[in-house]
Amino acid sequence: MNRRSQATDGPGTPTGAALFRQAQAGCRDSLARLMATHEKLVHAVVRKQILGDLSFAEALQAGRIGLWHAILGFDPQRGTAFSTYAWTCIMHRVWREVKLAERAQGQAAVHLPLAEATSCVDEDRDPARDWEAFTTHCTLWELIVRLPERLRIVILARYELTGQPQVFYAQIGAALGVSGERARQLHTEALIWLRQPAHAQQLRSLLDRHTLVDYETVEAETQRWLQWRGGRRG
Repeated sequence: MNRRSQATDGPGTPTGAALFRQAQAGCRDSLARLMATHEKLVHAVVRKQILGDLSFAEALQAGRIGLWHAILGFDPQRGTAFSTYAWTCIMHRVWREVKLAERAQGQAAVHLPLAEATSCVDEDRDPARDWEAFTTHCTLWELIVRLPERLRIVILARYELTGQPQVFYAQIGAALGVSGERARQLHTEALIWLRQPAHAQQLRSLLDRHTLVDYETVEAETQRWLQWRGGRRG
């Protein structure tokens, strides 16, 4: 951990465990101090998001709400840096507002679908399990959004990830200006891309799918795909 992280996240500093406990106990000054300390984190998260119909100012406000929830739900004893925990909470809240803005405009959702929960904090469930599931969920979406555009469109449509019913290859092909068979090929190509350890190492670690056997299986699938395509990459 670098010195900057220690200064903002360490349990022995003024912005560490004691300050979080005070904020969670209802101390407004502690909460305000933590909010101000991590304001730059909100800006950093928002700048990396696809905002669609949501304005930058609205996204910042949503991000601050996510930061607030993160402060109230953070447990320093878990050993996770606050910046890591807060990043996903802020991102989740911004994504939710993007989705609501799309619905308000009556547009079809073309960005990442969001869970209906409005907070990372859920007192009725196991916090550790919730955090693990939420981290996996966010890691998956971060991976999907990195897909080349056509591949991303196919994945979102085929797996009902836009909130709409599953779309058939012929319909996807028509939307992309290609045949249904080509849409099916793009689907296979997208799955190959998503499974690559170079792209999905973090997700594979979370899912415990990062053994040598797993990597050998992916490599074999990739080689079969490249052979089918005549050895052409891209």
